[in-house]
Amino acid sequence: MMVCTALVFFMHTGFAFLEIGLTRQKNTINILFKNIFIITIGLLMYYIGGFNLMYPGEFNGFLGFSGFGLGTDAAGLTAEYANGGYTYWTDFLFQGMFAATAATIVSGAVAERVKLGPFMIFTILYVGLVYPIVGSWQWGGGFLSTLGGDEAGFYDFAGSTLVHSVGGWAALVAVWLLGPRIGKFSEEGKINAIPGHNIPLATGGVLILWLGWFGFNGGSVLSADPAATSLVLVTTSLAAAAGGLSAFVVSTLAYKNYDLTMFLNGILGGLVGITAGADQMSPNEAVLIGLIAGAIIVGAVALVDRLRLDDPVGAIAVHLICGVWGTLAVGIFGAKAGIDQFLYQLAGVAAAGIFCIASALLILIILKKTVGIRVSREEEMEGLDLHEHGMDAYADFRMNQH
Repeated sequence: MMVCTALVFFMHTGFAFLEIGLTRQKNTINILFKNIFIITIGLLMYYIGGFNLMYPGEFNGFLGFSGFGLGTDAAGLTAEYANGGYTYWTDFLFQGMFAATAATIVSGAVAERVKLGPFMIFTILYVGLVYPIVGSWQWGGGFLSTLGGDEAGFYDFAGSTLVHSVGGWAALVAVWLLGPRIGKFSEEGKINAIPGHNIPLATGGVLILWLGWFGFNGGSVLSADPAATSLVLVTTSLAAAAGGLSAFVVSTLAYKNYDLTMFLNGILGGLVGITAGADQMSPNEAVLIGLIAGAIIVGAVALVDRLRLDDPVGAIAVHLICGVWGTLAVGIFGAKAGIDQFLYQLAGVAAAGIFCIASALLILIILKKTVGIRVSREEEMEGLDLHEHGMDAYADFRMNQH
């Protein structure tokens, strides 16, 4: 569990590399600053109250809280905790690594035009309150885990909905409220590509994320059981490979070119798609889930563009739309597949979506009406690194990119 915690922590390096690689060099410092802030404040917010919001013990199934901070008694080190699978301290740290991921997803979607201060306020509230409340509904023993009776219920093994779509819904709201980057859409309706400045770095980021997913999904077995853990790693990798290949083939047929960024996002789509049911799927089912996720990525990226929503890194397609697909796939292929399980999965998606959209709208509209959430035209054109940080990521290699 502690090794898996380290792997999930390492995923933040992958997110950082992916985001800066797919955006312009003049905003590199800004994106890195946001990613570092998310890790640090996310862990502290989870310590202050998030962990006890997410795992409140006995509660009404919708909202519970077992106090601020962490306990300091010896109970966390006894074999009785979690049936001896891991300690209280390990539990906190592993889950804390997940918490920060939700805001990192938003960071990529709003890159290159969001004000840093309001984004940090949003992160504190979303990671500190919204993410753990949604998590408590399933992983904390809340109402989603008991839909249809004690033996049934919504199922999300490692967070296709509870982590990825929680970030994805907020990303969708934030992108809509912010508006597109200057030059992304012409007045005539043309969609203009804004190339990232370092595709090798983005590629490295995706490979690091794939590696980190061994901890993300593997650790979610919550024990060192060799059979269960090794199956999860196999289904996770097969879905990633199938997702990448599917996105590559579908995008090549659609656009007549070999698009590496689509290939990369297809891998991530496969990973997000398998996350809800990685412990229940056969290898064949994992490949099928990945193949469908990869095709979804190509269509979803095009759909987001057609809706004139500007998502520089494809976060909405990857984390939201493939997160929804992966969650529903449990009702189609999982151990209890059937119409009842599919409806439980649909109910979980809907509950998380409604709550996350409402929460993100409330937080972001208040910020937009008070301090504003978008930088000025001048700041956006010249780059956030210069205006918000007074620094250059590549001080000896300047390039004027507008």
